[in-house]
Amino acid sequence: MHFHLGFFYFCFFFPPYLFPAVFAGDPFVFYDWTVSYITASPLGVKQEVIGINGNFPGPILNATTNWNVVVNVKNQLDEPLLLTWNGIQQRKNSWQDGVSGTNCPIPVGWNWTYQFQVKDQIGSFFYFPSLNFQRAAGGFGGIIINNRVVIPVPFGTPDGDITIFISDWYTKSHKELRKNVEDGIDLGVPDGVLINGFGPYRYNDSLVPDGIAFGTINVEPGKTYRLRVHNVGISTSLNFRIQSHNLLLVETEGSYTVQQNYSNMDIHIGQSYSFLVTMDQNASSDYYIVASPRFVGSSAAWDSATGVAILHYSNSQALASGPLPDPPNEFDSYFSMNQARSIRINVSAGAARPNPQGSFKYGQITVTDVYVLLNQPAELIDGKWRTTLNGISYFAPETPLKLAEQYNVPGVYKLDFPNRMMNRPAKVDTSVINGTYKGFMEIILQNNDTTVQSYHMDGYAFFVVGMDYGVWTENSRNVYNKWDGVSRCTTQVFPGAWTAILVSLDNEGIWNLRVQNLDSWYLGQEVYMSVVNPKETEKTELPLPDNTIYCGLLEYLQKDQAQRINYSGAPSIPIASRSMILIAFILACLCIFFR
Repeated sequence: MHFHLGFFYFCFFFPPYLFPAVFAGDPFVFYDWTVSYITASPLGVKQEVIGINGNFPGPILNATTNWNVVVNVKNQLDEPLLLTWNGIQQRKNSWQDGVSGTNCPIPVGWNWTYQFQVKDQIGSFFYFPSLNFQRAAGGFGGIIINNRVVIPVPFGTPDGDITIFISDWYTKSHKELRKNVEDGIDLGVPDGVLINGFGPYRYNDSLVPDGIAFGTINVEPGKTYRLRVHNVGISTSLNFRIQSHNLLLVETEGSYTVQQNYSNMDIHIGQSYSFLVTMDQNASSDYYIVASPRFVGSSAAWDSATGVAILHYSNSQALASGPLPDPPNEFDSYFSMNQARSIRINVSAGAARPNPQGSFKYGQITVTDVYVLLNQPAELIDGKWRTTLNGISYFAPETPLKLAEQYNVPGVYKLDFPNRMMNRPAKVDTSVINGTYKGFMEIILQNNDTTVQSYHMDGYAFFVVGMDYGVWTENSRNVYNKWDGVSRCTTQVFPGAWTAILVSLDNEGIWNLRVQNLDSWYLGQEVYMSVVNPKETEKTELPLPDNTIYCGLLEYLQKDQAQRINYSGAPSIPIASRSMILIAFILACLCIFFR
């Protein structure tokens, strides 16, 4: 009887967070990450990079539609940290978004546990550190959200799934780079382009120094692989291609696309694509995988900034040699735009839900709000270099906007962001877009800078309905794609051009709209949007997390770190095994108790 009572006590007083999958409707998956500096030499020069659990790039976060994700993050850097989940919509849960407007930073030496559901999503995404220019040092990794078994994928099951990170890279530390940006010094030509954290294969003895480690992707002849390619760089659009192989585009940032073959793809900062690649070539030699800079003009300095990895067939007879596969014509300004326009959503395929993606007829919805967002190159405002949207450079207050809203703290931000460029001097301010809950917003991104810019919206996927060179006017709507424009979370805006997006504001919270070019983002080219359900009785936004970190004007609410929810003891076993073990465990408890 003593055994029974002891087992009963253990079963029913064991911490409930260790078996949430049993009690919740959807499974949980657990991760325990330590973020720290590690030494690496991706371009042959020793430097500090940001690793996760000692790895650069970091681990893949792998889940399935509607699963709950728990990530315990320990900050072992020498400065505060936040991780953001690029493309994860955080449905009604901007508390977990991991940007300065929603979260206080994780202090040095602290851990904080993110807990969110990948609600109604599938696809390829990535995470990265969102503060202090840290993305320039690494800290990134991939996110895969798989279809539920009951939802068919619109292509055959590939023989393998491979994540590829392409990125420009600097040997200066992120602290040096951000200081240069603050001082108005351009980032300049990157020291190289990395593929999966490795420098280039020595395809050219005069351009690539000896002794640089390069990446190799091993494949089997005749098999088809899904390649998830992410541009995790900070300032450079990259053209991705594989020598002698076609790229069959099937998905981008959570949307299945019309399946089209490309010989190469321009992938802009922060964008993610899935390709099916069939190993249908002979194996007389290995093949080049290339990521080369775009929109940089012809310069000898840029020639050495090309990423090259190796595609190795298991029966390959020789090393890759000879010239790299040709990139697109650098001076054909319409090539990349036409390529972007050709990417369409697959309106007949289901994704997170069984209904076809095209059943949401966005072209027939009445637009409720229109914002034309005009960016300007960096300029001096009050003696500091700043970038702007509609003449406003975002100032990040010490108290996150979301916490200020929760506690009704006055004066932290204003809901007065203008929907057009104002005829007044540029200023630094914390001005927020007042979004209409369940409204349908049209946003025109007008790029007055000289470089390609990528814009990302947290909390949503939006429809890319149009882009063209010149200045957007009301008549530009005549060329919109109102049927099968791709739905994604990051879109490019070419220099001297505009891109139009449509978004349904059905996700309560405060959400970041930012340029992904890190130098411009760091200097203020971003804005937040508040989406509040005005009906108190219908509010479904998730409550303030128990482990909230407080800072700024609410720092007095901070409890001791030891009292926080800590999932770091959760074992890293597969979710299916975890569920079966826990179910068996509870059944055993009940059987013993009622025997």
